[in-house]
Amino acid sequence: MSNQDRNDFRHTDDVVIVGGGLAGLFCALKLAPRPVTVISAAPLGQGASTAWAQGGIAAAVADGDSAEAHAADTIAVGAGLVDETIALGLAREAGARIHDLLRYGVPFDRDLEGKLAVAREAAHSARRIVHVRGDMAGKAIIAALIEAVRRTPSIRVIEGYAAEALLTEDHAVTGLQLRKAGDATAKPVVIASRAVVLATGGIGHLYAVTTNPLEASGLGLAIAARAGAVIADPEFVQFHPTAIMVGRDPAPLATEALRGEGATLINDRGERFMQARHPLAELAPRDIVARGVFAEIAAGRGAFLDATKALGAHFADKFPTVHASCLSAGIDPARQPIPVAPAAHYHMGGIAVDAQGRTSLRGLWAGGEVSCTGAHGANRLASNSLLEAVVYAARIAEDISGSPIAAPAGAPEASVPPRNVAMPAVTEQNLRMMMTSHVGVIRDGDKLAEAVRTFAAIERDTGNIALRNMAISALLVATSAWSRRESRGAHYRIDDPVEKPALAHRTMTTLAAARDIAASLSERASLRGAQPITA
Repeated sequence: MSNQDRNDFRHTDDVVIVGGGLAGLFCALKLAPRPVTVISAAPLGQGASTAWAQGGIAAAVADGDSAEAHAADTIAVGAGLVDETIALGLAREAGARIHDLLRYGVPFDRDLEGKLAVAREAAHSARRIVHVRGDMAGKAIIAALIEAVRRTPSIRVIEGYAAEALLTEDHAVTGLQLRKAGDATAKPVVIASRAVVLATGGIGHLYAVTTNPLEASGLGLAIAARAGAVIADPEFVQFHPTAIMVGRDPAPLATEALRGEGATLINDRGERFMQARHPLAELAPRDIVARGVFAEIAAGRGAFLDATKALGAHFADKFPTVHASCLSAGIDPARQPIPVAPAAHYHMGGIAVDAQGRTSLRGLWAGGEVSCTGAHGANRLASNSLLEAVVYAARIAEDISGSPIAAPAGAPEASVPPRNVAMPAVTEQNLRMMMTSHVGVIRDGDKLAEAVRTFAAIERDTGNIALRNMAISALLVATSAWSRRESRGAHYRIDDPVEKPALAHRTMTTLAAARDIAASLSERASLRGAQPITA
């Protein structure tokens, strides 16, 4: 199919998938030969967090392991909020999805007997991470799927366009409003469809320090929320404890598998600091390790990942991606500790979906990080994210294949005025810095309230649609974090530092509810004589 054909918006397929990462591409392949249009703001794979994933996919495929053990580990890490039925179903489908990926050409590592090689990561009770060349699983998976998609004639790919609004009628999806990526003043275009799958990734780039690509700015979450979809657990953001601090945005990642191979966390005095914080030390759940790293940095001692003894000269062979990131910054990880800090890495929350990936809007499905299935609870178990993406992509494809989808009754109208102003860089930077400082690893009520008022003002006042969508996603995270007055999983409130049994339930919210909280907090601030912060 020519590029001209791919970008012909007059042609409408019955299924539109937004997102060119693992969930979107896998779903498109599973839907074949049904016609599908995949919309990706960046060239396929380039804007996807999947391509950056270093660990791999968690799957109980080794002798002596079981789906039940995998589910039990998932539930334990999720801090009381995991949907146990969902977790077990996810673990039981892992093997079949791994074999799908093998058929699509993913070259997973094998042992000397030809069996899938498995590694161990934090909080797993067994070695069950299926990987590619140690730390290259994400790149290899995306490369294989892109090649498979390009070979599949039923899949049309439209690159270079970003979805900026969902179009609905009577709580049902009728299409999408798109705009040429990177051109705020371009005229928006509309594509009609009554079957839309959002696979737009997470929210990491709402934070000033993140491991996520630029495109992970909460777009899918925002457009679904603006259309009225229910949002689940948005306050739970996982911070990877070991982002490599070499002044890059996004920050390169020192994969958790390094700690699985024996690398230790030390401060600038050479002291290991995680042993005093948790029996599993460096392999404790990510939220605990992130807070440990954060505390050392806050105390002025710095934090470093030391693999000089555990890997030494074998570092480059076992972890080529991390090795290259370090060398580019003048660090030899075989002989020097790597400076690290916590960075926004994964969003456990997202658009609320059922076991088939259906949202609360008719005709809208969501898969991958943009969705919230209940599998992760308050804290994600390492390498469950890619597993969830493929399991739900397959379920969504099966659900759509068995569903009669009404043909669009002509092209719907755009939902916002076509005029758009350029992205104000300073406001975007301020939003990201406030997310890191006020809605980050350690939170408190006053700072969260300040963030809520700020994000609500940006949403209200900005004339840039992309920034408005960022502010909406930030507002959803901040209001839910302010409302959850306890510490649970990745959500840590220094003013409410304990887990409260009465709050062991998931958050279900909407944009309307978040705006109500913001209005209430602004009113309180005004009554106290404080001036609400404006954009």
